[in-house]
Amino acid sequence: MKLPDKTCRIEEAIARIGDGATVMVGGFGVPGTPMTLIHALVEHGARGLTLIKNDANEPGMGIDHLLQAGQVSRLITTHLGLNGTAIALMNSGALEVEFNAQGILAERIRAGGAGLGAILSDIGIGTELALGKQVVEMEGKPYLVEPALRADVALIHADRADTFGNLAYVATAQNFNPLMAMAATCVIAEAERLVPLGALDANDVHTPGVFVDHVAELSTISGEYGVVQR
Repeated sequence: MKLPDKTCRIEEAIARIGDGATVMVGGFGVPGTPMTLIHALVEHGARGLTLIKNDANEPGMGIDHLLQAGQVSRLITTHLGLNGTAIALMNSGALEVEFNAQGILAERIRAGGAGLGAILSDIGIGTELALGKQVVEMEGKPYLVEPALRADVALIHADRADTFGNLAYVATAQNFNPLMAMAATCVIAEAERLVPLGALDANDVHTPGVFVDHVAELSTISGEYGVVQR
C-alpha cells in the first residue's frame, strides 16, 4: 500500500479552520511554537477561536498576534504573566481565560488523545481552580473531575517531517506537541526540514504520521524562532 503524500501549502491547510473553532497550539514559550502557522491563521482571519496553549507567549510573538487581532474569544492556558496584551483583554472581559495547573493541562490533553472522558486530580481542591468543578470521593479522599480536552485543529511545530507526516522534534520543542497531535480532529504541522518517506529512522519519530493530516515545510525561519539555537 502506498502511503499518501500529506504535504501542502500552509495557506491551504489553515484555510480549513473556521470561525468558532477550537485550536490547540503547541509550544512552551518559543520552543515548539508554530510561529508561521499562527501568522497564516491571522491572515486567514478566522474569529471567535478557542485556543488551548500552555502560555500566551510574549508581546509581538506567537499567539499574541491572534490576541491583538481580536480573533480569540477564549484561552485555556496555564499562565499569562509574560503577555500584557492577554492580561488586558482578560481584565476588560474581552477574553475569557481558563487557568490550569501545567501538569493538569498536559494530562487533560493526553486524556483527550487517549479517548478518555476526564481525569481525577486533587490539585486545586479548596482553591479558585476548583470553583464550578465536579468533586467525587474515592477511598475517603476528594478529587476534582477534570474533563479531557480535544480540539478541532492542532497546530504543531517539528524539526523534521517526511511526506507522510511522521514528525521528529528537537529537545524541549517536544513539550506539548506530541500530546496535541493526538487530541485534535485535524493536525497541521510545520517542519523546518521536509525529507522523503523512509528518511526518518523509526527511533527518531516522535509523532507517527497517522496522527497528522497536513504537513508544510518552512521556506524561511523568521526572527521569532531566534531564541532556538542549535
